[in-house]
Amino acid sequence: MNGYENVIIADADYLDKVAFDLIVNFERMLMRRIPPADIARWIDCVALDGGIRPAEGDQLPQTHVVLVHSKETTAMENFTPAVFDSELNGKAFKDNLGEFTISALPVESMVGKDDFLLDIITTVCQEKEVRRVMIVTDADNEEEYNRLREALRHIDDDNKRITVFAMQPLPGGNFRQEILGYSLMNALGISADEINRHP
Repeated sequence: MNGYENVIIADADYLDKVAFDLIVNFERMLMRRIPPADIARWIDCVALDGGIRPAEGDQLPQTHVVLVHSKETTAMENFTPAVFDSELNGKAFKDNLGEFTISALPVESMVGKDDFLLDIITTVCQEKEVRRVMIVTDADNEEEYNRLREALRHIDDDNKRITVFAMQPLPGGNFRQEILGYSLMNALGISADEINRHP
C-alpha cells in the first residue's frame, strides 16, 4: 500500500451480492434489464463520496483499490470487468480523479475473511501517507460491524478521512458514512429520474 494517499478497501463478495440484490429489485421496478455494474464508474463514485476531488495540475492523486474475495471465487458476477486474476488484479486506470491501481486479494484458508479485511483496514489506517480510506464491508453483519467500529475508534489521526459505506445508516463511530446503494446505482446506470418515473 506504500505511497498511496487514498485507499479503497472492499469485500468484493459482499459488494457483488448487494449489486445482485439491486439488479433484481430494479429490474422488477423499472421493467427493463439492468446490465452489470461498471467497476471503474463505481470506483469513481466511491472516490468522490470519500472526498477525492478532480485532479488539478500535473499531480494526479494515487488511489489503491483493494478487492478482498474468498479463494473459491474467481470473478464477480454482477460487475464488468469482473475476473479477479486476469481482468482486475494489477490493472490500473486514469481519469479526472487521478490514477487507480487495483489489487484483488484472495483470502487464504488459514484466516477468515473478516479477520483478513480487518487486518488490512487497520494496517492502512495506521500508515502516515494515507489520507483517505474508503471501506466497504458487510456492515449488515452486526458482529463484523462492531469489530470494525472498535478498530477504527483507535485510529488517532486528525488528518485522516475514513468513510464507511453501508446500505443503511449505522450507529456512530469514528468515521464518516455514505450509503453504498447510491454509488452502485450509478454504476448500474440507474438514475433518480428513472426511478421517479416509476412510482
